[in-house]
Amino acid sequence: MKCPGQDIRYWKPEAIFDVKCPKCGHDVEFFKDDTTRKCSKCGHRFANPGIDFSCASYCQYAEQCLGTLPPELVAQKEELFKDRVAVEMKKYFKKDFKRISHAMRAARYAERIGKDEKGNLAVILATAYLHDIGIHEAERKYGSAAPEYQEKEGQIVARSIMTGMGANEELIDEVCDIIGHHHHPRSDESINFKVLYDADLIANLEEEQKENPVDTDKLFEFIETSFLTKSGCKEAKNVLFNWERETK
Repeated sequence: MKCPGQDIRYWKPEAIFDVKCPKCGHDVEFFKDDTTRKCSKCGHRFANPGIDFSCASYCQYAEQCLGTLPPELVAQKEELFKDRVAVEMKKYFKKDFKRISHAMRAARYAERIGKDEKGNLAVILATAYLHDIGIHEAERKYGSAAPEYQEKEGQIVARSIMTGMGANEELIDEVCDIIGHHHHPRSDESINFKVLYDADLIANLEEEQKENPVDTDKLFEFIETSFLTKSGCKEAKNVLFNWERETK
């Protein structure tokens, strides 16, 4: 059975549209799922500016459905996946704005660190958005949000969310493994774990400094010795001390 999103019988009129060639201005007809088209007038091939990934942004069968995407569209596909996970996290936490804010900040730091450390951003960002997703279940079942409880429950909730999104099993397994011990580093961790750990630590330190600030020297010393990546240490100094700007 063909995916309805890719079956033209289900398409609306706006699924086929004209785009001006960026080289010569000639009209080029695109279908919504075309990744690129060649201009019949000047021969220039360019990416579809209105491509609709829909479920392909997170579906494990996207490559079979659409084929291999050109490099200029891979980043867009990853952005859509990241946004979808963020939406699912917000839907789950509902009005728990404290947890939502923490997850959003952790994801922001994780993205910066992950790019520097060349980690897998799909894993890193999914984990960053969902790393504390087990807190509500931990509080309901155990009356506590202690790390060991939220890690245990977080794996279950995260797996349910990502399975519902149709995410790849390999991605789900790695994300859930990291969530299941994100407060407790093992002796030999992946770069994806290290990035999440550092991003979460920055978000926690930022919150603690607002509520109960500690001596600057002590905080700086803690940062120097507690992070798992060089990029995480640098990001912490930038966030907590505006260190990058001050040292230029």
